[in-house]
Order: sequence, then structure tokens, then C-alpha cells
Amino acid sequence: MFYDQLTLWKKELRNDSFETFTAADVTRAINKEHLAPVDLLALLSPAALPYLEEMAQKAHQITLQNFGRTIQIFAPLYVANICTNKCVYCSFNIENEIVRRKLTLEEAEREGKAIAAKGIRHILVLTGESRKESGPDYIAACVERLRPVFSSIGLEVYPLKEEEYKQLYQAGVDTMTMFQEVYDEGIYASVHLGGPKRIYRNRLDAPERACNAGLSGVTLGALLGLGHWREEAFFTALHADFLMKTYPGVEVGVSAPRMRPHVGSYQPQWPINDTELVQIMLAYRLFLPRLTITLSTRESAPLRDALLPLGITKMSAGSRTSVGGYDESTETGSSQFEISDERTVEEVTKMIRSQGYQPIFSDWLDFREGCRNLG
Repeated sequence: MFYDQLTLWKKELRNDSFETFTAADVTRAINKEHLAPVDLLALLSPAALPYLEEMAQKAHQITLQNFGRTIQIFAPLYVANICTNKCVYCSFNIENEIVRRKLTLEEAEREGKAIAAKGIRHILVLTGESRKESGPDYIAACVERLRPVFSSIGLEVYPLKEEEYKQLYQAGVDTMTMFQEVYDEGIYASVHLGGPKRIYRNRLDAPERACNAGLSGVTLGALLGLGHWREEAFFTALHADFLMKTYPGVEVGVSAPRMRPHVGSYQPQWPINDTELVQIMLAYRLFLPRLTITLSTRESAPLRDALLPLGITKMSAGSRTSVGGYDESTETGSSQFEISDERTVEEVTKMIRSQGYQPIFSDWLDFREGCRNLG
């Protein structure tokens, strides 16, 4: 289990661990072909800041070698925002007075068709955490309605049991996203004040259960702002590395979401600026060349445009974070957070093509297999 490795590394790190690296350590890491965790620490350290341009050039080269000039496009589909958790950073917090909604199966199908009408064939189905209102059977029923419309359906829901992931895999789910939110257990307890999400290990172990259940892709991440960003980025990358080595047939990815405005008064305790976000993305790419990296509409349009060539492989477009946000006839519920890049799918696609990249709307695994067959 990854928890064992995580515990060992937490014992190794000191408060000044990142301050001990030098320029020589950074250049050595940049020039290495295969990086060790200590090299990742160097790339995340303050000493790496003067070398971001060199890191960017290598990250760009590595990404072209492993992914070509392709960017997979997807959209999130919220089917419910009813939640039993008390997460201080989330609008869905059970104590927040928001409009709660759960889509009927017919509404979920309409929402899916509205997304598909924009050309998107890869969606991420999201819910709040309420086994009563959005249990595995409900999610599976939604997926069965959506499957004829999409070539790939991912999940971003609460942690499931292995047999529940198998149930959803059989219904048509092929990937999952599980944000640990924060790898520091003390901070984790302080921001999850109630509900089943308080169980740290249940969430941390969920990606392994999904891999064992047969899902073909897993995406990880920490919500940047909850904990010290260097440590959180380091542990996220270690988690991804563990899964890639343990489950070589699974496509492993990461995302680096920053906190966005939400219902509630909580503010990031460790705010992260654009330069620091770039450093994280570059360090991810150099450490794990075959890692998929997602950049969502949490970030602004200018920043997403600038980050595109630096290692990004997946982007959301035309996103809505509210229940019922796509089809005009569907009654909407409150959103989870405010998005920043409000461009349409067509506008994002145009931007991607203008930079010499090809937006991919179907399942990426099928696309890459097709490229190999043609090659």
C-alpha cells in the first residue's frame, strides 16, 4: 500500500528539507534521464526557480516524445451535490445553505447529450458524498444512460469499495479521479470536520482499489492551498509513481488544482502563485515522463494558454460545476466552485490548434492505439 511508503518519506522530510538543495543539485536533476525522489525534491526546491526555463524546455521535449502534439478534451458532469461531509473549503459542505439537486436519470441523459452536442466524447461524472442519495447503484444507472453517447466515462466521486468499482466498471466507467486534497494527516483532519471523508486512509487507498477493479486510468492530486505546496506536490508525485510501478497497465495522471472561490469563509492557508504552479507542473513532467497532466478551467484562459506547451496532456473545456449546468431545460443546483476559464469548447479548441496541437475528443487510449496501428 502507498500509505507505507508515504509514512517512511514523511519521517525523512524535515522542515528545511527543500532549503538544503543547491543549483548543482537542480542542474544534475535536469540533466538526468531517470530521476529519483531526491531529484524531485531538488526540482521543487527554491534553488530551482532560476532554472524554470531549462526545466520548461526539457518538459516540452519529453511531452512531445511521449504524447505528441495531442490534448485530450473532457468535461465534468455533476449529477448530484447532496453531501454529508463538512469540508471547510467546499460549497457542498452539508452546513452550507445552497440549492441541492440530484438529477433524474432522464435529466442526466439530457445533460450528457448537451455536452456531446459540443463535440466532447469524454466526461467525468461527479457527485457529492451521500450514499443514500447518490449510491453506487444510482451512479451505475446514470453511467448506463450516458454510455451510448460517450467513448469514455470517468468518475470523480467518494471512495468506493473494490466491488463497487467493479460494478461501475461493468456499467461503463473506465477511469477515476481521486483528489486526496491534502497528504498531511494533521491538516487533513483540520479541514474535514465531519462526515465519512474524515477517514484519511479510506480516501488514500481508493485509487489502488480502482486499479484492482480493472479501471484503465487513475488521476490524483492535492488541492493546492490546504498544505505546504512543495510537500503536497512531492507526495502527489510519489503516489503517482507508486501506482505506475505497481499497476503498469493503468494510465496514471495528476492534476494540480488551486482553490477557487466557494460558498464559505475558508481561505487558503498556503496560497500558491502562478510561478509556483509552473514549477510543480514542470517537476511532475521531468520526474514522470509518461504521466498524464490535467489542467482544468479553475485556471484563467491566459494561464492555460501559456501552460499548454509545458507538459499538459488533458484539458477540460466548456465546464460547469453546477448540477444541471448544460441543458437549458434542467433545473440547476448550486455550483461547487467558480471556474475561471469560461471559454466555450469551440474557443478552447481553436486556441489549442493555434499552438500547433491537436485536440482529441474521443477516448485517448483508443486514439493512441489507432496511431500505433497507422504507424
